[in-house]
Amino acid sequence: MSVATAPSAAAFLLPDLGEGLTEAEVMEWHVAVGDEVVVDQVVVTVETAKATVDLPCPHAGRVHQLHGQPGQMLAVGAPLLSVATVGSPTAPAGSDERTDDEPAALAQYREEEQAGSGAVLIGYGTAEAKRTRRRRVGAPVATPASPASVSPASASPASVSPAPSSSSAATSAAARSAPGPARAVQVISPIVRRLAREHGVDLSTLTPGSPDEILRRRDVEAAIARSPKSSPTAEPTTAVPTVSMTPAPVPASATARFSDDLHIPLRGVRRTIADRMTTSRREIPDATTWVDADATALMEAKDAIRAMRPDAGIGVLALMARIVVAGLHRFPELNARVDTEHEEIVQLARVNLGFAVQSPRGLVVPVVHDAGSMTTSELAGALRDLTDLARRGALTPAQMTGGTFTLNNYGVFGVDGSTPIINHPEAAMLGVGRIIDKPWAHEGQLALRKVTQLSFTFDHRVCDGGTAGGFLRFVADGVERPVALLADL
Repeated sequence: MSVATAPSAAAFLLPDLGEGLTEAEVMEWHVAVGDEVVVDQVVVTVETAKATVDLPCPHAGRVHQLHGQPGQMLAVGAPLLSVATVGSPTAPAGSDERTDDEPAALAQYREEEQAGSGAVLIGYGTAEAKRTRRRRVGAPVATPASPASVSPASASPASVSPAPSSSSAATSAAARSAPGPARAVQVISPIVRRLAREHGVDLSTLTPGSPDEILRRRDVEAAIARSPKSSPTAEPTTAVPTVSMTPAPVPASATARFSDDLHIPLRGVRRTIADRMTTSRREIPDATTWVDADATALMEAKDAIRAMRPDAGIGVLALMARIVVAGLHRFPELNARVDTEHEEIVQLARVNLGFAVQSPRGLVVPVVHDAGSMTTSELAGALRDLTDLARRGALTPAQMTGGTFTLNNYGVFGVDGSTPIINHPEAAMLGVGRIIDKPWAHEGQLALRKVTQLSFTFDHRVCDGGTAGGFLRFVADGVERPVALLADL
């Protein structure tokens, strides 16, 4: 007589995403209950306080249960989904039993991360994540009304989760052209959805340009370029306006638009910024000082370097970073943090330079680690690479943490000055305003020069005004006489 085996399900736990992150928000599921998955197949997209991450499943089998809805926060180590392993019966519906595989899976991830596994941050395995998935025969296709495929933060078609891939290209093409209910839209990136919403693009009408039939940002941008409002031929012809003394009535829809409050959840990057800025204002007794500097020589040096080394791509930000790093070597008191628990000031041996970048996810601060050991060309390359990743929303948590000092070039926004809030737990931040032509006393005469304002905010616990003023003056002198820095580099 054969003995029946008890149903078993392996649990995929939310992995430790590193850098002190303790939770993540479920953004989108790429599988549904009943789907068959393979090892390292991407099953869910989550958003942490640092980045949006695709997570591949370390188990193969049939999806038994999803343990979170889009918009829900899960703690590290909590189950994400349960998979009935290949050859095992499916566990009873609604079961939330955790098995002995859970601690083993988490321990395996931590061991591989410490060993330098290629899948750090996005799962336990090291193989390249596969975005295709298998569906059992006869399983119902997820519809826009399915709770597992619609994010509560948005009711638009852009928030519908991807439909399963078809068995052949011909079947997929026929499904797109066949009449009937709107097909589920295959979109993974939240950035793509937001871009479509902002420009009024209906994602269900687009055809993916990639072989995996997933809509990418370039597909949406191409649709925006084809839209009538971006076409020069669609501009209305000029007509002589008719003057009317009777004011036009305000449409009811316009009135309603301004009467509804917009509630935006404080999550992800925005919540992290809010927490960090609040902590900074609460804990740090900061002070700000500023000075105007003649940046004419700096701009001339930039042009000369670019003429001699066009391949290096050294711009104003890289030169400012070079000056700041030299200043922190001269004034190490500012490359520090305050340890309130042990009641001590920690002066840090390495300069990890953070710099502010406006990205699709908001203002982020990538970090150039060990910037103090880099040449100017290496600094320029690191700044360029991190800026590109930030604007594509592809920064990892490790690339956004560990900073010891922040350089904020808010001049790109067309402003002159600011009083920056220190990026806790750092001890200082330098802000650089726009560089514009101003009348300036130069060599005893009034001349038109390139002038910028430098704003410096520092933690008054780590130093007094003399040190802060000395650092700011060192930076200003470097801006006005960059060639003089060569003596100390």
